[in-house]
Amino acid sequence: MTRASTHAPRPHVALLDYGAGNLRSAQRALEHVGAEVEVTRDAALATEADGLVVPGVGAFDACMRGLRAVNGPRIVGQRLAGGRPVLGICVGLQVMFESGVEHGVDTQGMGEWPGVVEKLRAPVLPHMGWNTVDIAERSRMFAGCDDTTRFYFVHSYGVQRWEMEADEFIAAPKVSWAEHGESRFVAAVENGPLWATQFHPEKSGDAGLQLLRNWVDTLR
Repeated sequence: MTRASTHAPRPHVALLDYGAGNLRSAQRALEHVGAEVEVTRDAALATEADGLVVPGVGAFDACMRGLRAVNGPRIVGQRLAGGRPVLGICVGLQVMFESGVEHGVDTQGMGEWPGVVEKLRAPVLPHMGWNTVDIAERSRMFAGCDDTTRFYFVHSYGVQRWEMEADEFIAAPKVSWAEHGESRFVAAVENGPLWATQFHPEKSGDAGLQLLRNWVDTLR
């Protein structure tokens, strides 16, 4: 008679490959915190996985074109409609907003949140390196972190105004902020099954691994 395993199965995470993301480092980090990760362009797999990660590096417009090519907006929309977790990273946060304006080009985003991605007001761009985050109260995303914890950022654009109105019947998103130069910008959003970070948790050492572990734990 064999003894049944006491180990819970590893959550299955789809890492969406649409040509604009730091895929391998994100894959390694997620595997390190207990996920089974598959890099994929397959819509069915991305829709059905326990969790979906939408990475992003580069320009807003290029990322949106890549996402549309693999039906990314539809995949994300279907998952969120069913309450299935999605995690956006860097430009993967930005594309969740209504639009992005870069070099005079205004590009429609996925529109999960109202707001515009705009160039930061700072003497030095990109904002590259370690920075603290003003963490939203009762954040599950940042459990185990505090306002002295530093995360790794690389970006020149961000959302500098939160434009979603409060609704007495729906829990308000938990919005965390950071500052660079004259700009205060959205560093992370925790909104039901949709979480997203402007910084790169996969490049943020132990703090980033803690955040990814918190997300993977929601998939179990």
